[in-house]
Amino acid sequence: MLRDTIKAAQVAAMKAGDKPRLSAVRLILAKLKDKDIELRTAASVPDDDVLVVDVLQKMAKQRRESITLYEQGGRQELADTEKGELAVIEEFMPQQMGDAEVQAAIAAIIADTGAAGMKDMGKVIAELKARHGSQLDMGKASGLVKAALV
Repeated sequence: MLRDTIKAAQVAAMKAGDKPRLSAVRLILAKLKDKDIELRTAASVPDDDVLVVDVLQKMAKQRRESITLYEQGGRQELADTEKGELAVIEEFMPQQMGDAEVQAAIAAIIADTGAAGMKDMGKVIAELKARHGSQLDMGKASGLVKAALV
C-alpha cells in the first residue's frame, strides 16, 4: 500500500513538473527496487510496508547525516538539496512518536520486562523495536533507554 502511494506521488510529480520532488521520489523507488533485488535470495521476506518503512528510515538517517556534514563543510547548497529530499522521504514515513511518548513506551517496557540495569539494555531495545520500530528513531531511543536504565 505504501509503495503504491509512492508510485502515485511519482506520477503526480511528473504531471506537475516538480523536478526536485520527482527526483527524490525516484530515489526512493530505486532504493526499494535495490532492496527487492537483495531480498530475492532471502529465506523470509518481511511485509511490504515494513520493508518500505525500513528503507525510508535508512534513507532519512543518511540525509540527516549528510546535511550535518555539508553544513560543517560550508556547502549550504548541497545541504539544502538534502533537506528537500529528506522532506519528501518523511512525507511517506509513519507519524513519529514524540519524546514524551517514547519515554512512556520505554517506561512501560522496563516495567513489563523487569529490566534493572544496563545489562538489560539489549532486551529493552529489542522489545522497543518490536513494538514501536517504525514510529521512532532507534538512535535517539537508545540514548533514552540508557538514561532510563542508569
